Amino acid sequence: MTAEQLISFARGAPSLDIVDVEGLKAAAVRAFDADPAGVTAYGTSVGYLPLRKWIAEKHGVQADQVLVTNGSLQADAFLFEHLVRPGDAVVVERPTYDRTLLNLQRMGSELHGISVQPDGLDTAELRKLLESGVRPRLAHVIPNYQNPAGMTLSLEKRRELLDLAAEYEFTIFEDDPYADIRFRGEALPSMLSLDTRNVVVHASSFTKTVCPGVRVGYLVGPAGLVADIAKNATSLYISPGMVSQAIVHQFCVSGDIDRSIETVRAALGERARVLAESLRRHLPQARFVEPDGGYFLWVEFPEDVLVDRLAPAAAERGVAVVKGSDFVLDGGRHALRLAFSAVTVDRIDEGVRRLAEAVEAVRS
Repeated sequence: MTAEQLISFARGAPSLDIVDVEGLKAAAVRAFDADPAGVTAYGTSVGYLPLRKWIAEKHGVQADQVLVTNGSLQADAFLFEHLVRPGDAVVVERPTYDRTLLNLQRMGSELHGISVQPDGLDTAELRKLLESGVRPRLAHVIPNYQNPAGMTLSLEKRRELLDLAAEYEFTIFEDDPYADIRFRGEALPSMLSLDTRNVVVHASSFTKTVCPGVRVGYLVGPAGLVADIAKNATSLYISPGMVSQAIVHQFCVSGDIDRSIETVRAALGERARVLAESLRRHLPQARFVEPDGGYFLWVEFPEDVLVDRLAPAAAERGVAVVKGSDFVLDGGRHALRLAFSAVTVDRIDEGVRRLAEAVEAVRS
């Protein structure tokens, strides 16, 4: 199977045709012209200061509440290392991002998976867990177009989660890299913007709006927490990559980022719609919620379809998928995550047709 023949629904990344390569090249030239000393020096562990300020203004916070990192996964790792100790209870969504699960398991956390509904995390199930006596240090939540389930946390549930965090004294980690990639419905306010009790730490990334290769993410939280994490960052790497952060800064202040977001939204909106239509046509027995944004769609199959058998059968037919079991502590044996971000519209239907053939093969 050649790369040209393979249709991959596996990787959550934009395809090259929707990356503003020319805009990034121009931003790189501007970055070196405008601030050659800042771009080429070590810099500071909190990140490139002009970008830090731009992010602070975007979120309506002070600059000392922002730490710019090498991708949002590093922001996650910094926060986990700072807040979580072995044996601490941590709430995660069920399903959730596989690398979050792996990192928290590696730290020796006691993980509690809370179901995800079409309107996001099941807050009633979380309240029941809290009332049973579990006292989490942290609740990790991906509120917009969740990875892998594609769900969005409703405004009512955002407010309820903030109340629960204040009442039971845990931190909400709002992991929000997909927020700007909305192609249906109205944008909801972040929990960070609704937080009046200092219970939210927010992370996001330019990976989904600019391109993955820049590796620029960030953390927004109380100034004291950011300062403590910055000290650890200094001993880890002195500073993150000033060159990529300065390029992203120029890309943002020029307004290129807004045009880039519009391009990505339009392309991914069409891809999500075509994928949903193809699933209804070729796999009518599959259950899914069509996402309002982001990169992912979560598909659940009947009990007689085991994804441990389906994934290799799909691979034999030239389709790459990710098993649902990768995103939960246990279960997910009848589910798949389909990433539509990198599959162009002309290949989506063929990919789903091949997947339907694989489903028939493992059921018979």
